[in-house]
Amino acid sequence: MSPLDAILADYLAYLRVERGVAAHTHAAYRRDLSRYRDWLVARGVVDLVAVGEPDVAEYVSVLRAGEDGRTPLAASSAGRALSAVRGLHRFAAREGRVARDVSATARPPASRRSLPSTLDVGEVERLILAAGAAEGPVGLRDRALLEVLYGTGARISEAVSLAIDDVDLDGLAVRLFGKGSKTRVVPLGRHAAGALEAWLVRGRPALAARGRGSAYLFLNTLGRPLSRQSAWAVVRAAAARAGLTAQVSPHTLRHSFATHLLQGGADVRVVQELLGHASVTTTQIYTHVTIDTLRETWATAHPRAR
Repeated sequence: MSPLDAILADYLAYLRVERGVAAHTHAAYRRDLSRYRDWLVARGVVDLVAVGEPDVAEYVSVLRAGEDGRTPLAASSAGRALSAVRGLHRFAAREGRVARDVSATARPPASRRSLPSTLDVGEVERLILAAGAAEGPVGLRDRALLEVLYGTGARISEAVSLAIDDVDLDGLAVRLFGKGSKTRVVPLGRHAAGALEAWLVRGRPALAARGRGSAYLFLNTLGRPLSRQSAWAVVRAAAARAGLTAQVSPHTLRHSFATHLLQGGADVRVVQELLGHASVTTTQIYTHVTIDTLRETWATAHPRAR
């Protein structure tokens, strides 16, 4: 094993064991670092000791241009790949495997800020009604799922990970397990609570009887936990039935949740807590959405706008 492969293996083990990163995050790091490793090896580099600042800077350019024979990456993906590379170099320096961190001055490529797509309140209502159009337990489940996504702002991974005990229908609250193993309790609206009660009483028992018993809140038609992919399919199918032409995903409901709260006068830091964002700067992108809406209204309604 070359020194390069050895430090890569040690760093990935550090991420998994000491940092405790999620499985999908670990897999993403592995992919990004494998690409970096292949690029270095193609240039005859088999030890991080031989890598300098210009090499890291050149690699960022390669990611954007696709000069290594691979598909060019978008700025956001290149930034994520650089983050993995910088983590590797920091680890190597901290462990004394190299003299210094040569990636410290590397900067991710600038990306154009894209505002999150949202639905208006009427479109959300149409989407939820369409989700509940199916007959029997599946329709009850699908409506409850969309009510939870929009009513709590949950990520799709948080929603499908819910257990029955995470829902408090009497207290109108739900406990979500977010990124970094952080837990937050989010209020549950009466529409969502009503849909969940209908699902738990009239829908879930029928699907649960087809499986071997599960504590998960949302089940598939075999009585097993509903997967993220199946939840995505539920949202897409509901959007098609509702006649929504825009691309609608579970995250669209999360974006709409945040935007509608801010439009209704909610404080951005309260929305931050509800979304489970570690930093308020992540939440502030939604304030730009509401400002754009105000600007459009002003431009069409104010007599001095034109």
